Amino acid sequence: MENKIRSLEEQREEFSKGKFLATPLSGLIVWLLVGVAGLFLSARITVWVLFIGTGSIVYLALFLSKFTGENFLDKQKPKNEFDKLFFFTVGQAVLVYAIAIPFFIIDYTSLPMTVGILTGTMWLPFSWIIKHWVGVFHAISRTIVVVLLWYLFPELRFVAIPFAIVLIYILTLVILKNRKG
Repeated sequence: MENKIRSLEEQREEFSKGKFLATPLSGLIVWLLVGVAGLFLSARITVWVLFIGTGSIVYLALFLSKFTGENFLDKQKPKNEFDKLFFFTVGQAVLVYAIAIPFFIIDYTSLPMTVGILTGTMWLPFSWIIKHWVGVFHAISRTIVVVLLWYLFPELRFVAIPFAIVLIYILTLVILKNRKG
């Protein structure tokens, strides 16, 4: 295998040709589980489903990537700086729990809103990297819808918000699947 040095723009183009299905599919699955838990389980258990589930999205995505053809752990793939940047955005999403947890301690029903919005911020830099509007759509629609649902359905925050995020993930997956790479 040849060790050709590629410019950042070449690496960006290479990265942008990815499918990007495993991570949103993983998010969809986890938020679906949170919504189902909100329907059928106590708030105490649903909180744990949300914390553990959203903290596991990256691991589920690593697993799913083997089936989507992305295989994140493929050692044969050439190194790409934008893969590293993408994982930094994942790290950013994890760090926002430092905001979500104190609000959760004050009002446990804030959790779907804070985690739902804050973990969605990683979509903005993703949009810039791939030069496509899908990430901007995902982050902005997710923020607006989550805030609206938080105010409109205070008794259903652990149901309405997760299912809305699932819907946004479905739309995002359709957009990603149909985009011109």
